[in-house]
Order: sequence, then C-alpha cells, then structure tokens
Amino acid sequence: MASGTETGTYGFRFTAPSHLALCELFAVGRDEIRHPSYRWDGEERKDGPLLLFQYTLEGEGMFESGTETYQIDQGRAIMAEIPGDHRYYFPADGSHWSFVFILMRPSLILPNWEEAKLRLGEAPYLPPTSRPVRALLEIWDQAGHGRITDPYTASSCVYSFISELCRYAVAPQDERRNWPEKVRQAAEYMDANYRSMISLDQLSDRLGWSKYHLLRTFAAAVGQTPSEYLNRVRIEQAMRLLRQTDMSIEQIAEQVGYSGGSYLIKVFRKMTGLTPGGFRSEEGQLTFSRMFFEDYNVDRRFSD
Repeated sequence: MASGTETGTYGFRFTAPSHLALCELFAVGRDEIRHPSYRWDGEERKDGPLLLFQYTLEGEGMFESGTETYQIDQGRAIMAEIPGDHRYYFPADGSHWSFVFILMRPSLILPNWEEAKLRLGEAPYLPPTSRPVRALLEIWDQAGHGRITDPYTASSCVYSFISELCRYAVAPQDERRNWPEKVRQAAEYMDANYRSMISLDQLSDRLGWSKYHLLRTFAAAVGQTPSEYLNRVRIEQAMRLLRQTDMSIEQIAEQVGYSGGSYLIKVFRKMTGLTPGGFRSEEGQLTFSRMFFEDYNVDRRFSD
C-alpha cells in the first residue's frame, strides 16, 4: 500500500424505532497488517451475529472456512458469517495485507447476502473497479469524513452495498456472458494490469486477434474501445489514490500506468471535468478514527 494511505475503523451504534425496517451498519474500516499476530476466529468472536465482507487491496492473507483454505490476495474477498467455522489471519511469511472491510447485522439483508454468496463463493475475486468495491470504498470514505451520522444514512449505505454485491453476482456474468470470450479476457487483463503500459498491440498479440478485429469486436460488445475502457479503469484508481493517499500527481500517474502527471491531468479533466488537484481539495482528508453514537455531536475517538 502506498505510503500516506489512511487506515481506520469506524463503528456505528444507532438506535432507531423498532417498528422501522432499517439495515444496521456495525463497522467499516481499512487496515494494513504486517504482523502475524493478526488473527480472527469466527467461533470465538462475541460481537455477532454479523456479516463480514473483507476485500484485499494489496498483499495477501489467509482464510480457512471449514476444511477449505484460501489465499486471499489482491482482488479477492472474504464473505463470512460471524459466528461461524472460519479463521482469517496474516501468514508468518507474508509481506503485508492491505484491505477494506464492512461488518453488517444480518437482519433484513441475510437473504440477499446468501444469494450473492451462493453465486460468488465465499472467497470471490472482484475487479477493483467493480461496483461493490467502489461502493465499499465510498462508505469508508463517507465514514472518514463524518457523513454517516444517523441510522437512516447507515441503513442506506448497507442496502446500497448489498444491492451492488447482489447485482454484481448476477449482472457481470449475465452481461459478460454475451461478450466473446476474448473480449472478456481483454477486459479482465486490463482490470488486473492497468498499471502496465498496455497497447492495442499487446492485447491483440495476447489474444491472437488482429488489432482491427479486437477494436471492432471489443467496442461492439462493451460500448467502449479498449483505450476508453482502460482510461476509465485508470482514472477510477487515480480518484481512489487522490482521496486516500498524499501521493503526488506524478506518483499517482506512475501508479495507474500513465507516462507522467501532465497526461494524467489531461485525461482526468476530460473524464471528470476537474483537475486532480481540484478533486483532491474538494474531498479533504481525515486521519483519525471515530465512533458515532446516538448523540453524534459527541466525538469519541479511540485507537484500533
């Protein structure tokens, strides 16, 4: 994870009228682990019932569920019920594990959760630009800026996230099922390798298609040229880095695969209507964690 990226865990304890149907957000957080003392056992936790979705941004962790063991590396998530027969931990030989997570009460959303998990599996891969990942990062960002201040907003966040997860569980497969196999391969390659300087030549050579055939077929299936698709992936990643790190424009350009800061500024402005600096200054940054209680004018800070 890039130096300067914020971490923090935000907890929510709201009281709402019992006759209202509201989803419950328990916590959202982002962390970077470098020590093998990090370990959670789903059968020992006392804060359930909860649903956990934890998505790896960089590095790797381990997830054991029943008799299955998964390496949760970049782009993979954990979907687990608490309490439950599972364990997730940082391996002794790991370098680091950077992730973002959300904990939700199962009331109201459990059927949706179970449907998504049935389709995706308990350790699914999701592209970093997928709607559920973007929704989760947005919730974390909103929490960090103190914008989740009542049970109604919290409920909206949970429902939005679980809806995006369910939609992803169905829609990408349904949508991409209609794409030619090599178009899917091209999109997945760009999702995973956007930091590289990917050219149409690279993609066409990788897929064994002519550049003209790839360009025409990709645009017809996706509605964007490969170049437009790649720029969207890169700009979305640049927006994430602008919000969540103090990296310079040049550093961000390098991280997302552009040749320099001036080119990033040009593409960013074309796609968003803002310069990267303008986008960053509008968002602001908070570097502390906060627990929001019913009296949300009271600021109670705590250490992770």
